[in-house]
This record gives sequence, structure tokens and C-alpha cells, in this order.
Amino acid sequence: MAEVNIGDIVKAHYNSGTYIGKVIEDRGQNYLIEVHAVHKHPLQGDLHNYGKIDVVFHERKALFYKEKMNVKKPAVHLYEENIPSYGESLKKAVITYKEKLEQEDSDYSRAAISKLNDLEENYYKKSYYNIKS
Repeated sequence: MAEVNIGDIVKAHYNSGTYIGKVIEDRGQNYLIEVHAVHKHPLQGDLHNYGKIDVVFHERKALFYKEKMNVKKPAVHLYEENIPSYGESLKKAVITYKEKLEQEDSDYSRAAISKLNDLEENYYKKSYYNIKS
């Protein structure tokens, strides 16, 4: 595993999503990371009962641009590619997740797509076009 330092750009897995960001603090077992882009959208639904809809079905938003996350060090890896804009990365992550869900024909996939559509309409569309990073 490559050494990660303050100021490095990293890819980090956090709460079922994956983000690209900048390490701003070493906190012993964790790094504090500032989000700059979304690599993978968080999963929808109950993470402890994945694929089930007869439980509370949680809507999970992606972290916002420059939001901070406290990530365990093993989930953090150096990122050496160009950082996409936050808005474009979020849009791509949502599209990718929807395409994956559309390959399944299940109550879960329909519920998850519905949550993603709600997130897009109520939160994300502004980010797609207004946050360039």
C-alpha cells in the first residue's frame, strides 16, 4: 500500500459510496478527507438487509462537494488520474448505478431507482450544473 500524506488526492470508500478527495488531516486510524468528486454512488435501501424492501428503505445521498469524511486508513488509496468536476462525477455515478439496477428486474431495483430519481429531482440536478470544482 502506497504511503498517503496530507494534501494527497485519494480515492476512499465511505458508507457504501466511493469518493475522490484531498487528505486534510491524519487522525491516527483514520484520515479526514475533503470530497472533490463522486466515484461510486452510495447504495440505496437498508445496508444490513441489502436487496430487501420489506424493511425501512433508506434514501442515501452522495456526500456533497467539500464535505468532510472521516475514513479508516485501509479504505484510502492514492488517486493519480485527473479529478473530474463534482457535478459531472455525481451525474456519471448516478447513471452508472441506475444502469446496474436496470439490469435486474426486482422490487428492490425499482425502489432504488425511484429513490435515485427523487434524489436527482430534489438535490442533484443543481449540482450537475453548478459545481465545477
